[in-house]
Amino acid sequence: MAQTTREMTSGPSLPLILNFTFPLLMGNVLQQTYSLADAAIVGKFLGIDALASVGASTSVVFLILGFCNGCCGGFSIPVAQKFGARDYVTLRRYVSVSLRLAAVMSVAIAVVTSLLCAFILRAMQTPDNIFEGAYAYLLITFIGVPCTFYYNLLSSIIRALGDSKTPFWFLLFSAVLNILLDLFCILVLGWGVVGAAVATVFSQGLSALLCYFYMYRRFDVLRTRPSDRRFRPELARQLLYIGVPMGLQFSITAIGSIMLQSANNALGTACVAAFTAAMRIKMFVMCPLDSLGMAMATYSGQNYGAGKPDRIWMGIKSATWMMLVYSLAVAAVIWVSADKFALLFIAPGETEIIADTALFLHINVSFFILLGSLSILRYSIQGAGYTRLAMFSGVSEMVARVLVSVVIVPLWGFWGVCFGDPTAWLFANLFLIPAFVYVYRRLNVIVAKERSVA
Repeated sequence: MAQTTREMTSGPSLPLILNFTFPLLMGNVLQQTYSLADAAIVGKFLGIDALASVGASTSVVFLILGFCNGCCGGFSIPVAQKFGARDYVTLRRYVSVSLRLAAVMSVAIAVVTSLLCAFILRAMQTPDNIFEGAYAYLLITFIGVPCTFYYNLLSSIIRALGDSKTPFWFLLFSAVLNILLDLFCILVLGWGVVGAAVATVFSQGLSALLCYFYMYRRFDVLRTRPSDRRFRPELARQLLYIGVPMGLQFSITAIGSIMLQSANNALGTACVAAFTAAMRIKMFVMCPLDSLGMAMATYSGQNYGAGKPDRIWMGIKSATWMMLVYSLAVAAVIWVSADKFALLFIAPGETEIIADTALFLHINVSFFILLGSLSILRYSIQGAGYTRLAMFSGVSEMVARVLVSVVIVPLWGFWGVCFGDPTAWLFANLFLIPAFVYVYRRLNVIVAKERSVA
């Protein structure tokens, strides 16, 4: 039976965005479960040094995987726009070309980053006592880049067609598998941090395969003819024009994160462990904000393709209300329970690490409104096709994190690390708010000209 798609170009914006966001949220929660499971199992069964090994290269992983995920999101934007415009022939051709680009890009990234693992960890001042474990974990993660790239690309394409539920079900299966494989590889096979990395890569690869077979079997609009499968350089250039800036935006942001994590690594293994635990929890609780932003990318892309910029503004207002309610609620929960969440990863006797983990979480969730605003505006701008403009918000974040790393951390120590992300979110918003105003005005002018010509 063919799977139906969903258009978001008509009807009230709030229920449309909310309904589309919920499966995305569940999928993101499950994706973060990969990281939580790795860290929790490693921390509980292998100890603080092993936990620090898993977390010592978090920002580098974010740099590489963030670039891949950003490219995938960018590749899906023309798909969403053509779907909104009901140009299904071009849509299918975009999908075919994007799959070929993904093969070349993901393999090249995997090879280069795998060769540079040791250099990266030394440059980040990784403590000697955790270097070997950090190297093994990072190497396997980089080898598995094609699995991550393809899962994110295929799920982004499915979401661009208005179906945010299907990727969730595949991810649910693989998340459960990941946890079981974590336990098997670490406790039964005794592979240590290597087992945690292998379990994650295998699970994501399986998700990618499931998405691929389902997508082509269930969506009528994706059923291709030989002419659709031909490689088209002009479409490849368009995909790269949109996708690479989105990928670079994440990578540029990650450069600042690497600087911040390097400064934190220099503070010692205890701070690395606290940072690792806190980041896993933070990434988990910020899933709704990421999901809302991803929903806005599809919503904006479809409405841009349909020539309805006024609906993009309606969507921004609806998403902002949802973001405010969630940000205030999660801040209240974390302020009360941060130390209890830390116990998922850290033994009760490690009181200093638990206190630092709670401090990091308290400071970060207090500024979640800034993060939510960033997600909504950035993804909306990207969905409208202005990915290069959105990329400069990543530059703002990078500058902020570098300043904190160089100036604040040497003075304040771990307190300075805690303020790295909120400072970056503030800098990004100072750019994104006027940027969105510019984009919205441009869209209205473009649509008015098209209507006058018609």
